[in-house]
Amino acid sequence: MIKKILHILFLPCSEATLLMEKRSAQTISAKENRRLSIHIFVCKWCKVYNEKLKLLDKIFKKTLAEKEAEINESEIQDFKNKMIEKLNF
Repeated sequence: MIKKILHILFLPCSEATLLMEKRSAQTISAKENRRLSIHIFVCKWCKVYNEKLKLLDKIFKKTLAEKEAEINESEIQDFKNKMIEKLNF
């Protein structure tokens, strides 16, 4: 009962998930972070959601970094090919 009251008073799940998404994209205020931390401590569903969101962000950032490396390698190769063409006239 106390958890449910704290849950409703501090932050409903709908706002908590929005704050989690916002926090993954940018920084949130100290007040928002404190309210979110309390909510995650109290709500087992949002705790699981937060863990999955962190995992997805980690995977996304890793994939993005790999794609950037591939793009950079191909750009370098294109530059080399153009330079060879220009040197050979």
